[in-house]
Amino acid sequence: MWKAAKWGMFSLVVALAIVLAGIVGFAIGEDGESPTVTVTQPEPARFEILDEIYQILGESFVDPNSVDIDVLRDGAINGILEALGDPHTVYITPAEFELGIDPITGAFEGIGAQVELDPITGDIVIVTPFRDSPAEKAGIRPGDIVRAVDGETTEGWSVAQAVRRIRGTAGTLVTLTIEHADSTSEEVPITRDTIVIQTLFARPIVDADGEPVEDLAYIELEQFTEQTVTELRDELRRISDEGYAGLILDLRRNPGGSLQATVDVADMFLDGGVVLTQVDRDGSETVFEARPGGEATDIPMVILIGPGSASGSEVVAGALRDHGRAVLIGQQTFGKGSVNQLRTLSDAGALYVTIARWLTPNGEQIEGVGLLPDITVEASEDELVTGAGPQLYSAIDLLRAGLIQAQ
Repeated sequence: MWKAAKWGMFSLVVALAIVLAGIVGFAIGEDGESPTVTVTQPEPARFEILDEIYQILGESFVDPNSVDIDVLRDGAINGILEALGDPHTVYITPAEFELGIDPITGAFEGIGAQVELDPITGDIVIVTPFRDSPAEKAGIRPGDIVRAVDGETTEGWSVAQAVRRIRGTAGTLVTLTIEHADSTSEEVPITRDTIVIQTLFARPIVDADGEPVEDLAYIELEQFTEQTVTELRDELRRISDEGYAGLILDLRRNPGGSLQATVDVADMFLDGGVVLTQVDRDGSETVFEARPGGEATDIPMVILIGPGSASGSEVVAGALRDHGRAVLIGQQTFGKGSVNQLRTLSDAGALYVTIARWLTPNGEQIEGVGLLPDITVEASEDELVTGAGPQLYSAIDLLRAGLIQAQ
């Protein structure tokens, strides 16, 4: 049985130096190991012309040193996949696959950021840097475009190629050429380190006047893992016991996680009903539903969203919005709503292939579209780092005004 492991801008959460946000949502085996899948070979006649072209190039091309079979084969593969128009279906070369593709369960070495391929522009984009990571400390922000790595342009790169160049051993240096949201560019040197990912942050907040907010709870989720589910359940019990009047759930730096953990998180805030619908290639639908009687079905809620909200966080936000459980405040989300399955290949490489897409309970497509907030509020530059700013203050004001009622 396949289980979706992450869907996340590679949106799998992948334990790579820079995590694949867009492949988030690939399938792994029940034991957590990448499955071995037999790949059916196409009829030889269908691609006979490629051998014919290679033979002619080998005999006649003016620069014989350029006729490298490995380079040309990879180019042909990537050309086939590019023709599909799906940035999440990608070929991983054997060398890239050796980097290791594992769900995030602990520590890994790298810069501590999650990236995705923008499906419209083809840019390598930072979905989010992890809190207290080398990437965040160096000034990397959600939505930043990686234009070059160590001086080499990223134009035409896949996410896997970016990962291969950016990840590395703790203590080593990598320099990223970054284009920020305001179109300014800079070279950012980052020393790689061992990254330990914490998924839940619960802390006191203050309002726009700097006064402590003691009646509202604040929880930030940065990933969806089994650990997240356990920690969130404990935190919601504390919130209930202490009698908070409302909850702010911050998903602005959350690129996704495992499908099961995502459904489990949404389940805690719903008293039954559809969480998401998965639509397969033949149009068949798989409906994921919440159980009756979640841990926090009565507390008024605001969810903070933005460009760093992708995949699983979009599913949770969409489900709670569609069921009237939460108001969305912030900016449009990234738009990653597909399942990507990992299939190993005979050359020791692998293929991520999109096998399904997700819809919100109301039938809204996430992939390539994202979610629009109910109330649009632009974030200040500091808010992307500290979490505090106009978006948070708007959530506080809305909850204090009593305009949100649990449904």
